[in-house]
Amino acid sequence: MGAKYLLRACALASLGAIALSKPVAPVRSAAFLEAQKLADPSYGPVPGQDPIFNTYWGKAPTPHPAYQEGPPGVDDQVWQNLLAAEWIIFEFYQQAVEMFNESSFIAAGMPNTTYERVKEIRNNEAGHLRIFQNQISETSVKPGACKYQFPYKDPQSFLALGTVLEISSMAFLTGLVQQVKLNTAKGAMLAIAETETRHEVWALMDIWKVNPLGGPSDTVFPYANEVLGSTGSLVVPGSCPKENPEYPSPNQHLPNLGASKNTKSLAPGSTIDLAFGDPTNQPKFAKGKQYYAVFFHGVANISVPIETCDWPQKNITVTIPPQFEEKGVIAAVVADTPGAPTKETVIAGPGIILEQPEPLGVKLL
Repeated sequence: MGAKYLLRACALASLGAIALSKPVAPVRSAAFLEAQKLADPSYGPVPGQDPIFNTYWGKAPTPHPAYQEGPPGVDDQVWQNLLAAEWIIFEFYQQAVEMFNESSFIAAGMPNTTYERVKEIRNNEAGHLRIFQNQISETSVKPGACKYQFPYKDPQSFLALGTVLEISSMAFLTGLVQQVKLNTAKGAMLAIAETETRHEVWALMDIWKVNPLGGPSDTVFPYANEVLGSTGSLVVPGSCPKENPEYPSPNQHLPNLGASKNTKSLAPGSTIDLAFGDPTNQPKFAKGKQYYAVFFHGVANISVPIETCDWPQKNITVTIPPQFEEKGVIAAVVADTPGAPTKETVIAGPGIILEQPEPLGVKLL
């Protein structure tokens, strides 16, 4: 099967309903004292100083701390959300390291360095865990790992989903950096975003053999928690430490936003039918009120009026703005106000449309 087919299959398979679990917050156990030690920046390997976060080649998880409690800080809630999300990304790569080997990727037609790169990215993500834990104050809970389930069974579907995750995380981080108040926190998040971009550039060039340049600006999507909310289906219900905060916090529990299963193209200018996934969590449209599909690309957004009076008997149809170039990523929401100027104006979404390596599908996961 060709790379294009596999990418499309992976993305379109992710358009369905996503039941959002509510991870709840780290059990005090015998491991707590060890976690306290590991969360101390002077204990054990330090990201940026110890090569283990780049050059560890074992299959067992890269050494990293789990969690600990600490004092409330001005940006603690943002870092808690980011740490909880990072556990998902770390486990995404860790499970692949355990499931596959060098021969797995070579047999799938990938470069012979692919498994090594996957482990190196896994190591980077372990370093991110440590960095995020150290950013959380001593009296705030440091979310611990849950159990996770990922919809990949082979190297191709793993790398396709990884492409979706990495490119989407770049749009997510542009929103998250707007939530923090300390300049040091903004700088740290920018540094992490740059690392995630390198991961994505590697995949686009080495794996998919496409142009990695995404235009003059990556996409700015202002509501990071809305992106995080769409990852809840990856968390095994009931598997999180009992003291973990709700993920994300606050959580709007928005309906999912995707495209109908018969969608043929998601390139700019394409007309699509919107789908909202989970039948138990559908948007509510007030009669006589105008709603909009708002598409974010680069540093701008374009609002397209939609007709909702006959929904759900009739699909909601919208044309993706043809003004956008086929580069990078487009984030879409349904809103009750042009431009979706506040998170409260968002009715459903976000959906993520990848334009590279080809239009994959709407929805992060």
